[in-house]
Amino acid sequence: MINEVRNTVLSILNKNNYGYISPSDFNLFAAQAQMEMFEEAFSAYNKLSVGQNMKQMYEGYGDILQTYEELLEIFNVTKPLSNYLGNVYYSPSLITTGDSSYLISRVICYPTQYAFGSNTTVVSGQLVDAAASFNTLGIVAGDVVVNSTTNQIAQVIQVVSSTVININNDIFTIPGEGFAIYKASSAVEAEKITQDKLVLLNTSLLTASSVLFPTYSLQGDKITVMPPSYRLIGQVVMNYFRYPLAPKWTYINLLGGEPVFDQTQPDYQDFELPIDYEYKLVTKILEYAGMSIRETEVAQFGMAQQAHEEPTLSVQQ
Repeated sequence: MINEVRNTVLSILNKNNYGYISPSDFNLFAAQAQMEMFEEAFSAYNKLSVGQNMKQMYEGYGDILQTYEELLEIFNVTKPLSNYLGNVYYSPSLITTGDSSYLISRVICYPTQYAFGSNTTVVSGQLVDAAASFNTLGIVAGDVVVNSTTNQIAQVIQVVSSTVININNDIFTIPGEGFAIYKASSAVEAEKITQDKLVLLNTSLLTASSVLFPTYSLQGDKITVMPPSYRLIGQVVMNYFRYPLAPKWTYINLLGGEPVFDQTQPDYQDFELPIDYEYKLVTKILEYAGMSIRETEVAQFGMAQQAHEEPTLSVQQ
């Protein structure tokens, strides 16, 4: 979609010789436009939810709330947290989980670990450990398998034998990757507490964190989970909304010619918004481009086209 958006933007700019935006400028505008649409979706969802509770929303084909739910679900992920030290974990980031968290939904802890080890053979849709005894551990479908090397997660489909488990996600790609298996039915949700209450709550037997009633607190890029027994790799999993990846229009240079789109480049990244956001992205990027090249008509055109969408976007204002 990113190439179609760029072509449309350049076509509108070139129509009246307004100017030209470089690929680097376009990528900056595209990232900002996508981020703005992403944040507006949360605001719109909140306002539409209020309207639904007040019986002011249509159902069926007129259910706009469902559209925003499906959009936000694109960015909803569940990943194990990486250990920093003991029961202190890193918050999601590009380094630890491959993305950054915009909004934490919940933190899940698994008190019961079935097994841990390393895979010995790579088979699609399976965890294979020649030294394991999976069929004697009580593992059942739905239990959680964590790749402790790559921080990926899957669920058990079936215990095939003492050394083989079928899983619903290909999280093991090379031999020797670490794994841990946790009992899904033992999962408990950790309660968030603020730093100023952390010490006070844990000094009382009545309010102190326990294995069945864990808590977590945030401080900088770290998450502390209590009690301290929650320290195993893959034992703490976070469900959160991640930020969208920054779009990048990649290209190759032709000798004496314009840059040509090339999506085979390793740093290529398309928009993560659905195709129906293409029009909105074009108008928003035109607004940014108009301000950049100091053409008020372009900026006004972009803003006017967004205002034209007022019946749809009024909840976002």
